[in-house]
Amino acid sequence: MNDDTPVSCDLNDLLEKIVTLKRQCTITYRNEKDEFTKVGGRIIDIYAAEGSDWCRLSDETVIRLDKIEEFESE
Repeated sequence: MNDDTPVSCDLNDLLEKIVTLKRQCTITYRNEKDEFTKVGGRIIDIYAAEGSDWCRLSDETVIRLDKIEEFESE
């Protein structure tokens, strides 16, 4: 069973804009151990897989979008 929570259209639209503009960002998210993790970089891809929405950063970090707690961009 998938425990994915739907992501708001506003967040999805914002992330797509950041990808298009190639802006740097900082993302705080809950990792697989449910710990807060903060990463910085450029989002290079947003995609759906395994019933969830994901983003991939330039350093190859992959984050499930519904695990994002905080997002900042230039």
